Amino acid sequence: QLRLVQSGGGLVQPGGSLRLSCAASGTIFDIYTWGWYRQAPGKQRELVATITGGGRTNYGDSVKGRFTISRDNAKKTVYLQMNTLKPEDTAVYYCNGLAAWGQGTQVTVSS
Repeated sequence: QLRLVQSGGGLVQPGGSLRLSCAASGTIFDIYTWGWYRQAPGKQRELVATITGGGRTNYGDSVKGRFTISRDNAKKTVYLQMNTLKPEDTAVYYCNGLAAWGQGTQVTVSS
């Protein structure tokens, strides 16, 4: 059974950095696409970034140049490095793959 367990997140000041992790279990990992999405209060869930099995990445326009998605196939883990964070990045972040979702992680950017 596929399970995605997230870690990281929290409170950070504007301009700061955070890294999110998402560990997968119960599935083959390296050939699939994994992604991060986020949902702010009162807004729809939106794409943050995806990474294919071949390592090709795709980013939402609002995070390009600031966020980096990566994967460690040996650890079955996908990461989201978030730099130069802005208050508008505040949201619950979810990892996703194979139609499964992580439990969600709150990221709050505030002074």
